[in-house]
Amino acid sequence: MDLQKIENEALHLSKGERASLIQKLVLSFDTPTPQELRDDWLAEAQNRANELDDGVVTPIPGNEVLKKARALTK
Repeated sequence: MDLQKIENEALHLSKGERASLIQKLVLSFDTPTPQELRDDWLAEAQNRANELDDGVVTPIPGNEVLKKARALTK
């Protein structure tokens, strides 16, 4: 079955059936392993720490961040 035929048939499904198909297709993509996720978060944390150490970014005190976040949610 070719892609065009699959697409044509999928477009004739009900809204609910299309939603279910979309969910199954998205879930079929490879997802990172827990170790890959940990490695990615560790690398991000190291990058951010390096930016702070090198003076590339200016730290913002947590209480200021919370104050601004609370103001935005009001």
